[in-house]
Amino acid sequence: MNDETKRLIDLDKRHLWHPFTQMADWLAGEPVVIESGDGFYLIDTDGNRYIDGVSSLWCNVHGHRVRKIDDAIRTQLDKIAHSTLLGLGQTQSIELAEKLVQIAPPGLEKVFYSDSGATAVEIAIKMAYQYWQNIGQTDKTKFIALKEAYHGDTIGAVSVGGMDLFHGIFKSLIFETHYAPSPHPYRFDGTPQQCAAHSLAAMEDILKAHSNQIAGIVVEPLVQGAAGIIVHPAGFLKGVESLARKYDTLLIVDEVAMGFGRTGKMFACERENIQPDLMCIAKGISAGYLPLAATLTTQAIFDAFAVSGDIKKTFYHGHTYTGNALGCAAALASLELFAENKIIETLPEKIELISQYFTRFAELPFVGNVRQCGMVGGIELVKNKQTKEPFPSDKKIGAKCCAAMRPKGVMMRPLGDVIVLIPAVAMDTQTLTKLLDIVEETLISNLPKIVRGF
Repeated sequence: MNDETKRLIDLDKRHLWHPFTQMADWLAGEPVVIESGDGFYLIDTDGNRYIDGVSSLWCNVHGHRVRKIDDAIRTQLDKIAHSTLLGLGQTQSIELAEKLVQIAPPGLEKVFYSDSGATAVEIAIKMAYQYWQNIGQTDKTKFIALKEAYHGDTIGAVSVGGMDLFHGIFKSLIFETHYAPSPHPYRFDGTPQQCAAHSLAAMEDILKAHSNQIAGIVVEPLVQGAAGIIVHPAGFLKGVESLARKYDTLLIVDEVAMGFGRTGKMFACERENIQPDLMCIAKGISAGYLPLAATLTTQAIFDAFAVSGDIKKTFYHGHTYTGNALGCAAALASLELFAENKIIETLPEKIELISQYFTRFAELPFVGNVRQCGMVGGIELVKNKQTKEPFPSDKKIGAKCCAAMRPKGVMMRPLGDVIVLIPAVAMDTQTLTKLLDIVEETLISNLPKIVRGF
């Protein structure tokens, strides 16, 4: 460790409070300090290179320091970095809105910008709520979500989240939400389709009892990310859409983590031909370059707000950096790269490669379950493969396993004892193979030693 690294770590420990981090553990450790990036690698202040195995928290798409995106930001910076959308238009946000509507599921015609996944969800919740108020159905004020759901950390997003570890302490601050069980086949006593049917039946029971009160159903399409990469059984999302239509409520899909190619399609909704009423996007929208998010909705919902002379039907919501020009420029360049490099068309080969490795991983000791949806994977480590008994959470087996990958040149971040694999969708097969080889070698060589060590 060089002197500059030591200096930065000392300053970090004196002044920074890191997100989703037990700071007592952080202060006791020796953190890695990232200084730069190169393609699909992160480079620390000591010059060590790491494959970015989780896309810098699931947002990087094309790699780091991509010339086309870098140039687009520099070009826009020579014009203007930011101007407000309150009462003004802005070139980049207008151009991007058109492109987003073109690639979105059919029916989504309007784009409302914000700056994070949580704010995109917050906006969707408020739009759905006010939509029913504006059209006179004022009893529709409640929402349905899935247990173990994660939609962000602002109060509205927390209110439709179902993760007690993250949000339980804030219960007195949040509004009431109805929860249906997550369809988690590995933790369900039955087939995947029985698991899906069980969750859908529970959701329908809520709708039958409260249909005149439900403003919307909020769901992470196909994969519940923060819950541990829970991959929903095929057809579950379509079943949720059918229930929303049957009981006249709005379908809100949170594509923040799974959008922009993660599931093998541009958006997860495409996998089951879903047409949501509201769609939340962030993370990959700017290719992981700058904070940017958007909530897309239908003309019908928009029209309920666009009522001349009625100021009470205005959507009173906005952010200072809404539609930031630099973020939108990065997003436009990213979408051009999707087309130029045929990113979506290249995914099947890489998805199959991950599948082949995961099939092998499933046979290893202490690997209870492997889950994959497109370029997204989860490897659940358990104490007993037969009974599915988990490790004690305080042993931090997943974290120790990921830490063992760092000296080998891979940067990963687990979710409890689920090792998460979310490489950039544009990652070349050679780098992806190297990443998977290191994961495999760690599971074979290091994991048994880690388990024996506790």
